[in-house]
Amino acid sequence: MKTVLITGCSSGYGLETARHFHAQGWQVVATMRRPRPDLFTDQAGVRLLALDVTDRDSIAQALDAAGPVDVLVNNAGLGLFGAFETTPMATVREIFETNTFGTMAMCQAVLAPFRERGAGTIVNVTSSATLAPFPLVAAYTASKTAIAGFTASLALELEPFGLRAKLVEPGYCPDTRFAENGAERMQGLVGAPYRAFAERIFAGLSQLAAVTRPIDVAQAVWQAAHDASQRLHFAAGADAVALSGAH
Repeated sequence: MKTVLITGCSSGYGLETARHFHAQGWQVVATMRRPRPDLFTDQAGVRLLALDVTDRDSIAQALDAAGPVDVLVNNAGLGLFGAFETTPMATVREIFETNTFGTMAMCQAVLAPFRERGAGTIVNVTSSATLAPFPLVAAYTASKTAIAGFTASLALELEPFGLRAKLVEPGYCPDTRFAENGAERMQGLVGAPYRAFAERIFAGLSQLAAVTRPIDVAQAVWQAAHDASQRLHFAAGADAVALSGAH
């Protein structure tokens, strides 16, 4: 039985992906900063581990407790919506610490075991913001675009060892806690000069017909994890698929 370790499983994409892999008969190691057993009461056998992807010791402890894994899914991330002009650089660095450096640290931590075993797949979850520009998410987009470039290069490094790196690019998902998780850090980031513009953007989002559901992302991660070709990009959600076709 194969094992997948997924980061950021407390809600949204990570939670749905953990449940999906479990339903397909995989051993699932679901990680989050503060483990919540109540999330998997119907998925007996899912292992919960504490993991902070910004903490080197936390990464080492989690991977040691998990044991050998076949697939790493880097899903943990922070959301950020606001005008870049009013976004403190400390906030930008916070976003990069999790979305970019945390993902890179997780990748680096599994590479030696993967290489020694001659098998292993990394699936990095980014965003459709890497496929087409969106306003008021400049710092967030930068953190995800960095991972897109990183993964493309990493995939070439891993190919000689029989290892794979893939990208899953979700679209806009109203069902996630993107805004809730980032509410505190986003306070005051849409000042008066940008307020009317931001209101138009929010109004447009509420009228979208094509959006992404958590199950779309879970299925795309599943597909990416099983893909043995050199394919790198896996759009997730109707809106992301449309963007990927125009990209």
